[in-house]
Amino acid sequence: MARYITMRLLSVVPILFLVSIFTFALITFVPGDKALAIAGVTASPEDIARIRTQYHLDQPVYVQYWYWLEGVLHFDLGDSRYNGQSVAGQIETRLPVTLSLVILASVIALAFGVVLGLIAGIRRRRAVDNVTNIASGVLLALPSFVVALVLLLVLGVRLGWLPILGYTNFADSPWDWLQHMIMPALALAGHIGAIVYRQLRASVGDTLGARFVTAAWARGGSPRGVVGKHVLRNASGPALTSFGVQIAYVIGGTVIVEQIFSVPGMGPYLLAAIKGNDLPVIQGGILTFVLCQAVFAMLVDITHGFLNPKLRVAS
Repeated sequence: MARYITMRLLSVVPILFLVSIFTFALITFVPGDKALAIAGVTASPEDIARIRTQYHLDQPVYVQYWYWLEGVLHFDLGDSRYNGQSVAGQIETRLPVTLSLVILASVIALAFGVVLGLIAGIRRRRAVDNVTNIASGVLLALPSFVVALVLLLVLGVRLGWLPILGYTNFADSPWDWLQHMIMPALALAGHIGAIVYRQLRASVGDTLGARFVTAAWARGGSPRGVVGKHVLRNASGPALTSFGVQIAYVIGGTVIVEQIFSVPGMGPYLLAAIKGNDLPVIQGGILTFVLCQAVFAMLVDITHGFLNPKLRVAS
C-alpha cells in the first residue's frame, strides 16, 4: 500500500508543473505593456518601473518563470495590485472557509448518493427507484447557482429556517457555522450527489448478479453482511471514481455559490480579482484551486486502492 500511495503522490508532480506553466503564461496574455497593465493606467513612471523590476519583465521569459516559480515554492504569490496585501496571506485566511464548504458538500453528496444509490440498486423499478431517478435527473440539469437561488428563496426567505447571508467561524460556534453553511453545501452537493447515486445504482444492480454474491448468499450470509461487505465494496469503484472527477465541479462551484451567500471564502476574492484584472490574485487563486483538486483526487485514489486490492497490485 505504501508503494501505491507513493505512486499517487508522484503522479501529482507533473500535473502541478504543467499548471504552473499555464498559470505563469497568464501574464503573457496581457495586451500592451505588461508592467503598465499590472500597475494600472493611472500609475506613475516610477510605479511602472518598480513593477517591471518586481516581476522581472525586463528579462527573458524563462528567467521570469524561474523567479516566479521560486516565489511560489516559498509561498510568495506577490501582492494585490489594489490593496497591496499579500496574496498568500489572503489565501491563507480565506482557503479554510472554502475547504470547509467543499468538505461539507462532499460529505452530504456521498451520504445521500451512497444511501439512495444502494437502496435504488437493490429495489429496481420500485417507487423509491422511480422518485430518486427523477430527482437525480433534475439535479444534474440544474447548475449549482440555480439550486442555490432556489434554496435561498425557499428555506431562507419563505420559510425562514436558515440564515440567508453571512458566516460564523466554526471555532466560535459550530452550530451557527452549520446553519450558515448548510444551504451553500446543499447547492454544491446536488450535482455530485446525483452522479454518485446513478453510478452506484447501476453498479449495485450489476454486482447483485455476480457469482461471488450468489455464493455469499448460499453460504448463509446475512443481508447486512452480503450487501455491505460484498456488494457495496465491489460496486463502489465507479461511483468513487466519478466522485473524484466531480470534486473539480464542487471546488469551481464555490466561486459563485460563496458570492450568492456572502461566504468570505476564495470565491468573492477571486471574482473581485477577475473584475479588477488583479493578476497576482488570479494566478494565486488558480494555483490554489488546482492544488486542492489534485489533493482531493489523490485522496480518492488512495481510498479506492484500499477498497480494491487489484489497483494496489497493478501499481
